[in-house]
Amino acid sequence: MTLNLYIARRFLGTVGRVFLIFFAILFLIDIIEQLRRFSDAGIGLSGAAEMSLLSVPATLYRILPLIMVMGAIANFLGLARSSELVVVRAAGRSGLHFLMTPLLVSVALGLLAVALFNPLVAATSKAYDDRRSELSQGGSSVLSVADTGLWLRQGSEDGQTVIQAARSNLDGTELFGVTFVGFGVDGTPGKRVEAETARLVEGAWELTGTKSWDLASPNPELTAVVDPGPVALPSDLTPERIRDSFGTPSAIAFWDLPDYIADLERAGFSAQAYKLWYQMELALPLLMAAMVLVAAGFTMRHVRFGGTGRMVLYALLAGFGFYFLRNFAQALGDSGQIPIPLAAWSPPVAAAMLSLGLLLHLEEG
Repeated sequence: MTLNLYIARRFLGTVGRVFLIFFAILFLIDIIEQLRRFSDAGIGLSGAAEMSLLSVPATLYRILPLIMVMGAIANFLGLARSSELVVVRAAGRSGLHFLMTPLLVSVALGLLAVALFNPLVAATSKAYDDRRSELSQGGSSVLSVADTGLWLRQGSEDGQTVIQAARSNLDGTELFGVTFVGFGVDGTPGKRVEAETARLVEGAWELTGTKSWDLASPNPELTAVVDPGPVALPSDLTPERIRDSFGTPSAIAFWDLPDYIADLERAGFSAQAYKLWYQMELALPLLMAAMVLVAAGFTMRHVRFGGTGRMVLYALLAGFGFYFLRNFAQALGDSGQIPIPLAAWSPPVAAAMLSLGLLLHLEEG
């Protein structure tokens, strides 16, 4: 038990130091980028540092598997140089038995990353987007999905218009059971339009089956106008703006993803990318453990055998290779070319199996 605690403490310390090194490097680089990007907005060093603190966690979360493989390499090299691996084997423990503790720690770190770090990243990403919109004098996301359907917002010189629809097509350019509520510059509601369908064309919404109310009149129902259509309602929205408003699946906290996926499908949108991201998050603990196996397969050997630099290079190449394979499988899963479970689980399973096979060959063969 004492030996297991010692190994776990050494492993956690090494991975933690690698994590902090990457955080410091990314933080400094991002500060420079924020100063360059928002120089016209008069952002200072403190403001750039604040923006970087909101931006860097998302980058760190994306490269967690690479941080794990580098931390594991550093840990095994340190144990080999101090001859502690030799002592552990001399005490009667095999290399595979020794690996159980780092593997359990890596799985625990993966679970903590999904359960705690993921929601933190989602919150900081949202705060960063809001702050970036303020500095760039642009509006926030024009689209939101909820259990009541989907909500859009568009603006003009006369004010803002809020759009609510029961459902839509896959790209949000055709709405069904839609309501438009126009607000003046002073924020007071001015007009309400209900339509059976609304199709986005260049510069306008083309409505059919409409009924409109003048909310400024004493009795809006008496002045209501019914028009079978088509009726053109000016709009500054484009299909690209609507698509970009979805953001990325990583901006949704892990615990909120099932409800968000259900809301997307209820509104008529495709939730393929979000379903895939959810499965990839579930597979993250296995991927973290697989990265430890990758590092152990090449570096858990005594330095007297020589070729340490070459083995470290092989371990890094293998880690980066499996990381690239994961991203490639994600792209295939997003496009629907392979099933979601295969895209999410095959890279970590392949990494674990191949690395375990190498370890069995070296330790037992």
